[in-house]
Amino acid sequence: MAPRCHYGRRVSLSSSTRTSSQGARAAGRSTGGAATRLPGSRERRPALAALAVILILLGAAGSALIALNSGNRSDFVAVADTLPPGHKLEPKDFSRGDLAGATGGLIPWSEANKYLGRYTKTWLYKDQFVTPDSLTKEGEQPIPAGGALVGVTLEAGRAPSDGLLIGDVVKVIRVPSANQEGAAVPLVSAAKVTSTAGAITDSKTSANGSLNVTIMIPADDITTVAAAAAAKTLVLVKLAPGTTPDVERSGAN
Repeated sequence: MAPRCHYGRRVSLSSSTRTSSQGARAAGRSTGGAATRLPGSRERRPALAALAVILILLGAAGSALIALNSGNRSDFVAVADTLPPGHKLEPKDFSRGDLAGATGGLIPWSEANKYLGRYTKTWLYKDQFVTPDSLTKEGEQPIPAGGALVGVTLEAGRAPSDGLLIGDVVKVIRVPSANQEGAAVPLVSAAKVTSTAGAITDSKTSANGSLNVTIMIPADDITTVAAAAAAKTLVLVKLAPGTTPDVERSGAN
């Protein structure tokens, strides 16, 4: 009987040890699983819903901003087709264009009729918005009696490298061509620049270009200036601001 009791006690001890070890492992698995468990689909739903609400609010705010800016657009006078300097404006020359933002200096569409019958002072291009500075003043004629407008194409060395502006006053000089001899001859003492296009030097590439200038000269000098312009023997020298031109538009300041 004594041996059986000893054997039964050892079996009972072994079973107790295994049970405790298994319980500890199960507890360890339970603890570790709780620390690394990923959120379930039910826990992710509130975050997704909040994100959707934020996106909806941002879209609504953007739409409201666009609508607000659209409401601030106004109509202004634009050019229906390209117009040269000295063109007398007619109703068909104007088109209506709308803009928003900084539009200071443009002519409102409601005032378009006030500018009919005036003349363009420079080239105006299709769909370009118009400012009062690009048109003659009321009662001002583009070519006064005793005057004439002549176009001149100038290359490097024939005008200031930084170009000329509308309103500049220049002295017109004829110089001998490369195969001619003789002295330079002044043709016009003070001619006013009425339009410019192009540049002596391209500001981006620094390559030489050409400057197209329209100047107002006395009618008596048309032949000599036009011939020199065609032969490309003209030089324009910019004079000091305030110099009185030989010919001035009536009504001009």
